[in-house]
Amino acid sequence: MQPTITYGIPCYNSAEYMDKCVQSLLDAGGSLEVILVDDGSTDDGRTWDRCQKWEESYPGVIKAIHKENGGHGSAVNCALENATGLYFKVVDSDDWLDKDSMQKVMEYLQGQAEAVDGNQDVTDMVIANYVYEKVLENKRTVMDYVGILPEGREFGWEDVGTFGKSHYLLMHSVIYRTALLKDMGLKLPEHCFYVDNVFVYVPLPHVKTMYYLDVDMYRYFIGREDQSVNEATMMKRIDQQLRVTKTMIDAVDVMEVTPRKLRKYMESYLSMMMCICSVFLRMKNTEEDNEKLADVWDYLHDASSPLYRRIRTNVLNVGTNMPTELGRRAGLSGYHLAQRIFKFN
Repeated sequence: MQPTITYGIPCYNSAEYMDKCVQSLLDAGGSLEVILVDDGSTDDGRTWDRCQKWEESYPGVIKAIHKENGGHGSAVNCALENATGLYFKVVDSDDWLDKDSMQKVMEYLQGQAEAVDGNQDVTDMVIANYVYEKVLENKRTVMDYVGILPEGREFGWEDVGTFGKSHYLLMHSVIYRTALLKDMGLKLPEHCFYVDNVFVYVPLPHVKTMYYLDVDMYRYFIGREDQSVNEATMMKRIDQQLRVTKTMIDAVDVMEVTPRKLRKYMESYLSMMMCICSVFLRMKNTEEDNEKLADVWDYLHDASSPLYRRIRTNVLNVGTNMPTELGRRAGLSGYHLAQRIFKFN
């Protein structure tokens, strides 16, 4: 019998905290498959040992896979290749799912599984809220889509409202139909961070139907110093941010996307990615970084000059790309203000 959902869990040196993640998936109940991918951990086999113990405890439900290190994207690719569930969700091993919220999500997904058994079409993407959990500060910020996405019914892109600058769809909030991802041949870049942006962006033109539940499903842990969204870490890994942004530019011809609301959303998301590149390159502010900044904007221009003009004049990028040293400082001040308001790292 086909599982209703496959959870793909990339694991790298995560033996100390992954149990909470895995247990939260089991607590959600329903017909599930959990694929733990040990992406070449270097902790003397402790992560792989935990993965194997979970597989031994839940045979037929949890599958442990060990592979050479290829990065977060490679681990997601591996999980997707092995997924057999009707739906597919990535959960990072330091995050977790809320039990009560997931039971409501699973109720809907199970209904979709029954629709498949009745040879009916099923929803392409299911969406729920995510929560920034700043555990060390005992603070949390809920990110929902109330007033943006219709509730209680299946809908398409033309039914979607206007996304605010802090309300993008992220990997945390989406559950894709597995066959949609496989049929489009989704492959994330390997040996690269920030590929979750590719995961949540590139499939969107293939998504025709959606369903939103206003429940706080995904709990996104923030606080470790080595975390990829830590500001100092992002500065060190700016080349990977640039690589991901260029991958997104290449993957979708945004100006040809239909319907119009989806096109505008994808344009806005890409504007945000260009803004992030601009902010961190201008933070570093070396001659090499200024050249990289010019290069990524030239890359977008060469791909689509109409899209370049729209994104370059987007308020995000006008503010973060103002010329002169005074303009640089003003742009960075705006970024840090947004950081304090929206609590995103």
